[in-house]
Amino acid sequence: MSIHVHEHCLRMAKREDGTPWWAAFPEPSSTPVHIEPQTVLELLEQPEHVDDIPLSRRLLLVDCRRTDCTGGTISSSINLPAHSFYPTRKSLYALCKQAGIQMVIFYCGSSAGRAPRCAAWMQDYIDEVGGDLQSQVMTSGIRGWVRMYGDRMMDGYDEKTWKQLLSEKSCT
Repeated sequence: MSIHVHEHCLRMAKREDGTPWWAAFPEPSSTPVHIEPQTVLELLEQPEHVDDIPLSRRLLLVDCRRTDCTGGTISSSINLPAHSFYPTRKSLYALCKQAGIQMVIFYCGSSAGRAPRCAAWMQDYIDEVGGDLQSQVMTSGIRGWVRMYGDRMMDGYDEKTWKQLLSEKSCT
């Protein structure tokens, strides 16, 4: 799978030896499925229960941002920075299976680099073990979410930070 990375993001993503952070890991072979922010919002707001588990708890949101994880995150998200995700994907899979999670949705700044890479690595592992967990990418990332919904379903939302971030060029 070939993932486009913006030039300015590539400069930020280099290790000390000049190689990108993802060069230490295998290239993912899966192409992740995309899910729209509106669908994510609908899933998070569903009050329905199946087997006494709220449908919103059958999904896990993973924020792949690292040092740019500012301005808040979508409610119920966990932060697993992309640069350290590959070695943890097996543990995340085991935790999801134990918790009854059926869908893992990844996002980053614009979901054009880090999130698709992590979602693909996760799907590769799911396919390898024959699991039924779904790995997806939220289209447009956290920037798209904030453009559409502002502070709705956000933890730690900082309006000043978002005004600045949304005025800058997109970074994956």
